[in-house]
Parts: sequence; structure tokens; C-alpha cells
Amino acid sequence: MTKTVLLAAAATMILTGATLTAPVSAEAAMMAGMSCKDAAKAQYPDDRKMRHEYKKSCKESWKMQSGKTGMMSKFKLRKAS
Repeated sequence: MTKTVLLAAAATMILTGATLTAPVSAEAAMMAGMSCKDAAKAQYPDDRKMRHEYKKSCKESWKMQSGKTGMMSKFKLRKAS
């Protein structure tokens, strides 16, 4: 009984953490011609800490989509020198 309760609590915490730190879609900011900094300022004009988190997740998302980090960066073709 205790084991299942602890397992359920751990699963809930993992899902909650993943939901709270979900990356912002960099495509939405870049398609509008805005940088991540400008998008963060438009989204949170009065809260400096939330702007910082938004900008950070936006940049991370942009890097993941462009293939600079993450799983797809391993599969990039290397240029022959």
C-alpha cells in the first residue's frame, strides 16, 4: 500500500514538473519577427523573474528546433574538410 502511494506521488511530481517547465514555442516568437527578449517583455511587462524564465525557455526551444542541442544535434551531417 505504501509503495503504491509513494510511486503515485513520485509520478505526480514528475508530471507536474514537466508541465510547469514546458518550453515556450520559439516558432511563435520568431514568426512574429520578435526576439525571445521582446516576446518575454510583451508577455510579462511587470515581472522581471518571469521574463527571465520565459526568455530562457524560448531560447532553449529555439536551439532544440534548430538542431543545435538535443537529440537531433547528434545526427547532423558533418562537413568534409
